[in-house]
Amino acid sequence: MNNITLVFIIILLQIRIFAQNLYFPPINGNTWDTISPQSLGYCQTKIDSLYSFLDSTNTKAFILLKNGKIVLEKYFHSHTQSSYWYWASAGKTLTAFIIGIAQQEGYLSITDTTSKFLGQGWTKCTPEQEEKITIRHQLTMTTGLDDNVPDPYCTIDTCLIYKADAGTRWAYHNAPYTLLDRVIEVATGTSLNNYLSQKLLSKIGMQGSFFQIGFNNVFFSDARSMARFGLLILNKGNWNGTQIMNDSAYFEEMINTSQNLNKSYGYLWWLNGKESFMVPASQFVFNGPLFPDAPADMISAIGKDGQFLNIVPSQNLIWLRLGENPDNLPLPFLLNNEIWRYINDLNCLNLLNNDYLPNVKLYPNPTNDFLFINANKNIVNIELYNIYGKIIKEFKVFSKEIKLPISTLDEGFYFIKLFFNNNQIYIGKILKTNF
Repeated sequence: MNNITLVFIIILLQIRIFAQNLYFPPINGNTWDTISPQSLGYCQTKIDSLYSFLDSTNTKAFILLKNGKIVLEKYFHSHTQSSYWYWASAGKTLTAFIIGIAQQEGYLSITDTTSKFLGQGWTKCTPEQEEKITIRHQLTMTTGLDDNVPDPYCTIDTCLIYKADAGTRWAYHNAPYTLLDRVIEVATGTSLNNYLSQKLLSKIGMQGSFFQIGFNNVFFSDARSMARFGLLILNKGNWNGTQIMNDSAYFEEMINTSQNLNKSYGYLWWLNGKESFMVPASQFVFNGPLFPDAPADMISAIGKDGQFLNIVPSQNLIWLRLGENPDNLPLPFLLNNEIWRYINDLNCLNLLNNDYLPNVKLYPNPTNDFLFINANKNIVNIELYNIYGKIIKEFKVFSKEIKLPISTLDEGFYFIKLFFNNNQIYIGKILKTNF
């Protein structure tokens, strides 16, 4: 046996072992195998702390999967296993997936111009400007259309105004994304929900539908359906041996950096572990990963009010959260990272090491003249950001206890980012008042 043949056999065995390690629930019925949290080293007291935090932050449903099996599943505030809830912008990832299916079936190419399906004049751009916009630009939030219009959800042509050439500006703009649904319908000759059901939902046992709310199409489902979609993505578009997405090139493009403007964005998926990121309603580029306390290879579906689907291929781990906004945060990213801090601390061994995670207290909050910071580790740098993500102050420090002057700041919300000498990061929110 030559070396090339041996290597090929080893690769096949590794793929087979990986597939065997993943459990897939039956398409029909409500059966889903579980794993004992204790078998993973989780402490019940720490699970209770996680649940208490989720309960206090208006969570409706939380599920954590390991190797496809349910480890944790909890519902709050009269929500049940069969209750439906909205995905908000986390549902964009469903659209990204079925755009890939439509391409693999030959209905469209993401390099096609959007006007091929929506007709000329779907925007207020000049014909030359409009013709530069492709389906790929819609998938990557780089259409160049102005997101600072009075209603960024409006899909009428008079709301779709030129700001920059397609591909030269990243902006989280809902309207161009929503029009992808019409592209799918025109290309396939069927309704969005019919195509979604035929090509995705029915194949993996998902429930749910898109509903039109204003200009938006919003997906509603139960929590386990969201978990099923996460499991499909974890297994690269393959459900228990059935390859639903055959276009592997598109799949890899979907879950990797799609352009150089926002390196933490794929095709409507958010990506962790990149060198920088941008956030909705801002043109500021933040240095560092999107979620400092999450694994670097995590990909995420993220929606308004804290709808999260997080997938970690390196750990065969998935968790999701559905619910309401806990405290009217302008960005849901902070809540996602905070939940990760609790998940990272679930292991009983962490009881022996109280310094595993940064433990930070910010007080008083709201505050006026000074913000006091107490931590269990030395802080080496502090950055203050305004609500639009622009850095406004930076402090070089080396202490666990800090008195930070903020009297010169205007009233309003600010984000504070603390850097520790072990490369860990803490992100919090403060409210500045004048009384």
